[in-house]
Amino acid sequence: MRLSAIAIVAITFVSAAAVSLVAASFSVKLIEETSEIGVRQALDTAEMPWAEVEADGLQVTLEGIAPTEATRFAALSTAGTIVDAARVIDNMQVEASAAIAPPRFSAEILRNDSGISVIGLIPTQTDRDDILDRFSAMSGNGKVTDLIESADYPTPEGWDDALAFALTEMEQLPRSKVSVSAGRVSITAITDSAEDKAALEKRLNRAAPPGLRMRLDISAPRPVITPFTLRFLIDETGARFDACSADTEEAKAVILAAAKDAGLAGDGKCTVGMGVPSANWSSAVNDSIKALAELGGGSVTISNADITLIGAEGTAEGQFDRVVGELETSLPDAFALYAKLPETVDPDQGPPEFTATLSPEGQVQLRGRLVSDNLRSVVDSYAKARFGSDKVYIATRVVDGLPNDWPARVLTGLEALSGLNNGAVTVTPTTMSVRGNTGDPDASRAIATLLATKLGEAQEFEVDVTYQEKLDPVAGIPEPAECEADVRQIVSTGQISFEPGSATIDASTLDTMDKIAELLKTCGDIRLEIQGHTDSQGREEMNLALSQSRAQSVLNELRARRVLTSSFSAKGYGESLPLQDNDTEEGREANRRIEFKLIRPAASADEGETTLETIAETSNTPQSENTEPSEGKTDEQN
Repeated sequence: MRLSAIAIVAITFVSAAAVSLVAASFSVKLIEETSEIGVRQALDTAEMPWAEVEADGLQVTLEGIAPTEATRFAALSTAGTIVDAARVIDNMQVEASAAIAPPRFSAEILRNDSGISVIGLIPTQTDRDDILDRFSAMSGNGKVTDLIESADYPTPEGWDDALAFALTEMEQLPRSKVSVSAGRVSITAITDSAEDKAALEKRLNRAAPPGLRMRLDISAPRPVITPFTLRFLIDETGARFDACSADTEEAKAVILAAAKDAGLAGDGKCTVGMGVPSANWSSAVNDSIKALAELGGGSVTISNADITLIGAEGTAEGQFDRVVGELETSLPDAFALYAKLPETVDPDQGPPEFTATLSPEGQVQLRGRLVSDNLRSVVDSYAKARFGSDKVYIATRVVDGLPNDWPARVLTGLEALSGLNNGAVTVTPTTMSVRGNTGDPDASRAIATLLATKLGEAQEFEVDVTYQEKLDPVAGIPEPAECEADVRQIVSTGQISFEPGSATIDASTLDTMDKIAELLKTCGDIRLEIQGHTDSQGREEMNLALSQSRAQSVLNELRARRVLTSSFSAKGYGESLPLQDNDTEEGREANRRIEFKLIRPAASADEGETTLETIAETSNTPQSENTEPSEGKTDEQN
């Protein structure tokens, strides 16, 4: 059967359409593969392997997580160089930005006579109004300059305690600067004297919470010395100062150099203070000491601008006159010289005298001669007022013929004796001798100043006072680092051990605890952390709890022995800080330990931090602190 012409035409069109569809499908597939491969190669070349490419017909889809928005845009641009940008579908995402780190919260507070200034950044949760109210109460009529900013971030650990401590202490620090940050306080303050400085440092160390890192920079002004006094002697025991004052460090160096040339042994001590009567003080002292050295013995006393030179008994008059004349010529104009050469005394003719002795236990005995019963009553009352009514024994007698200034000399001697821990005073018509021991490093200068002032010019006196550090209530306290080293020495010969698996201290350790307690009682208010450590046997959580309990047990034992532990803390570290490998028995034994670590000042404040120096004039220099406990360990057993 023959097909009609119409059918043939239809079949032809159908066949052509089929061929076209097949060709089109092949072309699309080819375009998809070409586009996908080309874009992927371009992205790999651009080091964007995170981008996924998928072609669907003429469209090219990009997927994946871009590190940044800029990187995502770069991927789109790279794909656009291979295919038409209109064909690129963007299904990429950008990696979530890391949470913004919280700022460093800190505050710096300056208080002086004009008011209070505060600058810093504090958490929003901190009660700003309460802070400003407290500052207003502190300043009274002074101005409060508020430069505080706040930020809505969580309050860091230690911030509240540090701020509360700083605010409380500032109420008692009228001239100070305090820097506060989380867990850290730095206090810079000025006190009226060295004694006030020591007392303030002791109080602050005792009041600080155990976990607070604190740095103290407490200064005391130069003392006002009145009258400005210096006394230098050369006798059979050698050359020495009874009192030495200088107005500058340079003047001090000149004076000490002259004393060394005159025979002074050791470094010498000279107080730098205020009240110098003349800018030429060091020159006058230098010339006077040289003159005394040329005489070979005697004493030179300088009180303000008055110089008294007493030659040694037996000095040749010609030599004495020459030395005195040369000294008068060389002295600066402001200074007046009085020179005296004592007459030789018949050793068989003893002068009348009054003596007062002070024992180390504080008992006072008064013996010798007085001019009247009235003076005896005055001396008795004065001594009891100075030393205690139950500590004075008087055995004096009333005689005639004593000098008119005898009452003043006796009372001055008793006043000088009250500056000693123990010693004696001897009063004669022409001399006064003060000898003894003291825990005050300035006692010799103070006594010499007192005698020079009360006795007047040309009066002979001798001050032989020995400073003993063990009597000094401040210097007698060992340095914190010395205490730490002494604890290490104790535990190097005795171990702190515990009953197995327990926080109970073994009875064999109690003797070591007694020694440590006795030592710490002499150390004053040091900041100490008692640390517990274990080996790695057992579960980590149990080891941490056990180490904390053992550290607390040691702290409790110290408290039971009446050690002041307000500045101590106990902390367990578990197995986190081994000293040796836990794979051996020796290593595990070394890792089971108690460590006594001194909490030391911490690192400096961040550079570039805004401070109150930018808004107020101050000479204080803030410093920071660093907690670097050092080693002091004992063994313990799990």
